[in-house]
Amino acid sequence: MVSQAGGVLLVETVRRTGLDTALSVALEPWRKPRAVHDPGKILLDLALTVALGGDCLADVAMLRAEPGVFGAVASDPTVSRLVDTLALAGPRALTAIRRARAEVRERAWTLAGDAAPNAGGEVVVDIDGVLVLAHSEKQDATATWKKTFGHHPLIAFVDHGREGSGEPVAGLLRPGNAGSNTASDHITIARKALPQLPKQHWRGRRTLIRTDSAGGTHNFLNWLTARGRWLSYSVGMVITDAIHQAVLLVPASAWTPAIEPDGNVRDGAWVAELAGDVLKGWPKGMRLIVRKERPHPGAQLRITDADGMRITCFATNTTSTPIAALELRHRQRARAEDRIRAARDTGLRNLPLHDTAQNRICLEIVQLAQDLLAWMPMLALTGETRRWEPKRLRLRLFSAAGQLVTTGRRRWLRLAHHWPWTQIITAAFERLQTLPNPG
Repeated sequence: MVSQAGGVLLVETVRRTGLDTALSVALEPWRKPRAVHDPGKILLDLALTVALGGDCLADVAMLRAEPGVFGAVASDPTVSRLVDTLALAGPRALTAIRRARAEVRERAWTLAGDAAPNAGGEVVVDIDGVLVLAHSEKQDATATWKKTFGHHPLIAFVDHGREGSGEPVAGLLRPGNAGSNTASDHITIARKALPQLPKQHWRGRRTLIRTDSAGGTHNFLNWLTARGRWLSYSVGMVITDAIHQAVLLVPASAWTPAIEPDGNVRDGAWVAELAGDVLKGWPKGMRLIVRKERPHPGAQLRITDADGMRITCFATNTTSTPIAALELRHRQRARAEDRIRAARDTGLRNLPLHDTAQNRICLEIVQLAQDLLAWMPMLALTGETRRWEPKRLRLRLFSAAGQLVTTGRRRWLRLAHHWPWTQIITAAFERLQTLPNPG
């Protein structure tokens, strides 16, 4: 008998996308001549551990207990030594891991076909911050703006749309007291995220950068505008006094009803485009679109609201698209909050090690785990199951028990017929096996 038998879906995803080979090649410089365990396999085992619910290096014992499913797993001291070695290598090791991820991501999206996030011709990258609490003294753990203690990393996610989830493409580990609207950090995370995308998205504005109002700074928008030939943006803006006054001057005829994802008109919400003096000092070609809506019953208005309406606005450089559609596109940035919640459930609730260099490696492991949790549903699941978040995937699929049987020189993994989601697991595994082998 084996536990976590449903984890075979992640193992098969690794094999079909070629992630195991890519990591092995990338980390070859850090493999000692007489080493028994491959560094790429060790790092991959840590990512699988996090994907299955582990939150520290020692949880790799969960995989070590099931060699029939996950193969040979290194000892705890070997795992720790590798993390220390990669941490000492610093940017060189991080660059090697990221190049492997980018290579495999392109193959995974190609295998997914119409289910890939770039199937519509455009990739949406959401940038958002997340607070990671620390319950002990760790390097760069400081007081946060929420009066807690820990780190404040920035994460960039590719949005899979309404039919899927999302996957991380970059992470920037920052001290807890890092500012939410630090332009240099937003530029850095964007620079790390773009090379993770297939090269065909580096031209013709096939990539959209989307942020909340933390990204609404002059320096970040200037940087985005400088790449305007191939990069679109949709960035939330703080309601300043100038914007507030401009909203009050918008005539009633200039307001357009907001729309919902199904195309229906949103009752009690309108959008309009601002122009004139309010755009002075901002990059050329920037459009400022404002939304007003009736507040929900019991909601408290802010000082920046106007005429009893809740006011929000965002900047974009997208043209030839109705402003109601642009506002809906920006509002769908809220899916990034779902990605943050899933990241907390996948190792980002706590950075387990002391040194910042070590925790940077842990952050890459967390992103590898999230990649797997995004690629497996994209390649193997359909319908509602594609939107299952990590907690549900673990409860219903990965935690299934099984029995390894060897007969006729072949090994079979049998799942319990009474498990409610056995059919989903077997159908997903069959879909993965129909995919071509890498190479």
